[in-house]
Amino acid sequence: MAKDKKVLRRLRIKRRFRDSVQGNSECPRLCVFRSNKEIYAQVIDDSQAHTLLAASSREEDVIKASGTKVEIASIVGKKIAERAIEKGIKQVKFDRNGYLYHGRIKSLADGAREAGLEF
Repeated sequence: MAKDKKVLRRLRIKRRFRDSVQGNSECPRLCVFRSNKEIYAQVIDDSQAHTLLAASSREEDVIKASGTKVEIASIVGKKIAERAIEKGIKQVKFDRNGYLYHGRIKSLADGAREAGLEF
């Protein structure tokens, strides 16, 4: 089964990046996954291998918001930041999961920063 060159490139970047970014209970990892239609974000504590909280573009209040995929990503970033601050998490390590830092990934990161999350 042959994989697309883009997918293999992203997985190589992801592996290389994951070696340097590890989340812990004091500063968890904010991991982003982007599909063609949706965007997902999770705050993960790698020391316990536990997902602390998550947000996605498939949630009802986000689906009701109309706009481009970039605008939706910004809303998801704000939502994940609000949930993290409610749990007492103010600082995270941003894991772009091998994706280039532009477009929806950048929009999600900017939305999270606007809502008060530091990384």
